[in-house]
Amino acid sequence: MGPLLPAGAQVLDIACGTGDLSIALFENTGAQVVGLDFCRPMLELAAKKNRQLSFIEGDALDLPFAEGAFDAVTIAFGLRNLSSVEGGLEELRRVLKPNGWAAILEFSKPTVPGFRALVTTYCTRLLPRIGGLVSGSRSAYEYLPDSVSRFPDQPALAALMRDAGFDEVVFENLTGGVAALHTGRRI
Repeated sequence: MGPLLPAGAQVLDIACGTGDLSIALFENTGAQVVGLDFCRPMLELAAKKNRQLSFIEGDALDLPFAEGAFDAVTIAFGLRNLSSVEGGLEELRRVLKPNGWAAILEFSKPTVPGFRALVTTYCTRLLPRIGGLVSGSRSAYEYLPDSVSRFPDQPALAALMRDAGFDEVVFENLTGGVAALHTGRRI
């Protein structure tokens, strides 16, 4: 995520869920981390894992923070679930300080053709069956590949970040593009 975080950096982890990324950021950087999610039961689990961090219930499309409040903002596997990707990117940018960094980790489109076909088959045919048998809820596992297929691919998300006012936007494919890490700096 661009340069190293300054000492005492303020970091917002959006769609923090049960707090795993928030806690890792805190433990590995010493930053002051705030986790935000709309799901109170997940936040309660996060708070039990780490009492030093603040976990706040809130909407990623209407963040309850002032403009320029954070040195860095993260969102992992949550941007594709927002009703407006563009609105989410605008909010991420709004709460960043000038020259602050955003890091977006999200499922994406595999870049290797044969691997892409294998991942698509697994996610659309096998995962819903296996997940449904294990959890009793096949629909939850049908949602994942559907939401990923509708989400912008790596270059398109990078373009949306630039359109939202981010500079130095780059992405790195992970696991052949199954996921990608996008970073950008607020200008």
